[in-house]
Amino acid sequence: MSHRAPMPGSLSDALAAAALRDKPDSLPPGRLSPVSPLVHSRVPTPSSSSGSSGSVPRAPAAAPAPGVSAYGVATRRGDYYGEWFEPYDASVGGYRCSSAGPLIFTSCSSASAVGSSTATSALATGAFPAGNICPSGRVSIAPPVPPPRAVRRDVLGSGTGNYGHGSVVRARCTAGAAAVFEDHASSVRTSTASAEAEEIRRAGNEQYKNGCFEEALRLYDRGLALCPDSAACRANRAAALIGLNRLGEAVRECEEATRLDPSYGRAHQRLASLQIRLGRTADARKQICMAGLQPDVAELHKLEAVEKHLGRFVDARKIGNWKSALRECNAAITAGADSCAMLFASRAEALLQINQLDEADLAISKASKLDCSSLCSQDMMFCGFQANSYLYYVHAQVDIAFGRFDGALSSVEKARKIDSGNIEVMAMHKNVRTVAQARSLGNELFHSGKFAEACLAYGEGLKHHPANSVLYCNRAACMFKLGQWEKSIEDCNEALKIQPNYWKALLRRAASYGKIEQWEDSMKDYEVLRRELPGDTEVAEGHFHALVALRSSRGEEVSNMKFGGEVEALVGTEQFQVATTLPGVSVVHFMAPLNQQCSDIAPFVDVLCTRYPSVNFLKVDITENPAVTQLENVKTVPTFKIYKDGARVMEMICPSHQLLESSLRQYELMGQYCLPSAKASED
Repeated sequence: MSHRAPMPGSLSDALAAAALRDKPDSLPPGRLSPVSPLVHSRVPTPSSSSGSSGSVPRAPAAAPAPGVSAYGVATRRGDYYGEWFEPYDASVGGYRCSSAGPLIFTSCSSASAVGSSTATSALATGAFPAGNICPSGRVSIAPPVPPPRAVRRDVLGSGTGNYGHGSVVRARCTAGAAAVFEDHASSVRTSTASAEAEEIRRAGNEQYKNGCFEEALRLYDRGLALCPDSAACRANRAAALIGLNRLGEAVRECEEATRLDPSYGRAHQRLASLQIRLGRTADARKQICMAGLQPDVAELHKLEAVEKHLGRFVDARKIGNWKSALRECNAAITAGADSCAMLFASRAEALLQINQLDEADLAISKASKLDCSSLCSQDMMFCGFQANSYLYYVHAQVDIAFGRFDGALSSVEKARKIDSGNIEVMAMHKNVRTVAQARSLGNELFHSGKFAEACLAYGEGLKHHPANSVLYCNRAACMFKLGQWEKSIEDCNEALKIQPNYWKALLRRAASYGKIEQWEDSMKDYEVLRRELPGDTEVAEGHFHALVALRSSRGEEVSNMKFGGEVEALVGTEQFQVATTLPGVSVVHFMAPLNQQCSDIAPFVDVLCTRYPSVNFLKVDITENPAVTQLENVKTVPTFKIYKDGARVMEMICPSHQLLESSLRQYELMGQYCLPSAKASED
């Protein structure tokens, strides 16, 4: 129970007691104060309780000694000045006062208003109530005025202010308060960033709808930079990546979206669709049949179709039914697994087994571009292979079939490192190494002139890889050097059976036919080569010599036939008529030296002269040969006329480069070299 402190006997006693008393920063319950005390400070700040508001300070007094107040009372730093204290009575809510007129201190220099019963005297003098009100009946004698104190500037919040009136309290920032403030600020920042990210995401959606996937992706990246935990932004970014055909990255974005929001059904559906396209049927089924989510019926049907065709492909591969395997593989791709690297590798393997090498090469190239090795885990299996090893296994088969032995060795080594326990991989590794060594040895012997030993080396390689067109072609070259042209033709036939568009084997067979004077067969091969390799000089020269030999064997005149050369200028009608009646194909260019079109096309005619050495290229200057111009009725230049065996077969006025060359090739290869069949020659 609290006891009331004794009343001081005089004003001096009261001041002394107040000076020696530690005042709390907060008042006891029931004691109301309009202001709070100043916090401890080295420089005291004027307080409204000392009458600073609306009062006039007295003249400065002599400064007291350090540690002694103006009243001669010893003080401590942090004490409060200018307040009147009276013992607190808990039974009274506030300061004690009587019904008598208040005694008001003013800081006027002339006098103090004492005992006034109304407030009009204060208003009349311009002094407003200030300071502490004394209890009724007690007259206080004003103490000596303390020395003036400088007004302190305090900064509260942002900006500055002069707080010279009242008691200003500095806030004490505790660790708990700081944490609360920081949490609030972080919440505000997060809210602002989320709103901005949502706005950017909507802009990205508009770009996506317009098909601008790159721009949409850029906007989604900006949104994720502001709000990296946005599942919607992750899913939208995946959609943009799908539009750019970057499926591996899209899968990772969908997985991140489902991790951030496991109930995000759209992200699960998008992920399932991607996994079907990539051939990951087991993972796709998990996403489609996710608990609590409505399965997408269309995606489920697509998944079932892909699974059915995949199962049939595996069965066909086991029994070596490669045509059926190819059919099921194509069906699985069409059903929805259009970006599955494993299926394209399977297609390449099936095409390789039925000797469609060019298509097999295209298929494995497609599989390599779709390489999703980063998405294939080590436990993912395909046809008994670890997924990545199957890709390398097929790649090695295609490479060795095309004679890319170094590439085949590299691929099979990768497959062995991934799946060393697979029997097929290990058998392929052994085969590739043996065939590569045989080919390398055969090449060394061939370049050394040891053609018989080279034949044996290539033959050893064919024992381990009997469907290798490169080894057959290389052995045919050895047979050609040994003068065994029939055997050379046989090996070329085997190589072309495996790889029909193997032009080196076809050229070697054409040359071998020529050696045994089978000119018709030789010409047929050269005609094919001229269509496929129109600019090849070796082909053109072989074709020309075969043509001369063929015509000579028929008894035709070949003395005027020449190989290659420059465009020949004609002068006079007699020379023109002789040149255009030569056997074979002749092209006559009617031109004028000052004509710009003639000048532009002349270099291309020189190129054609080199490209088609068996054709006679002639030119007529119409300004120097008006008789020839009139005879041929030429009125516009440049004009080209094609003659075959003395007969004009085509005329072109101002043709394009493409039209001129295609027409020349047509009449060079068609009709001119139409040879009688064996039956017709016997007749």
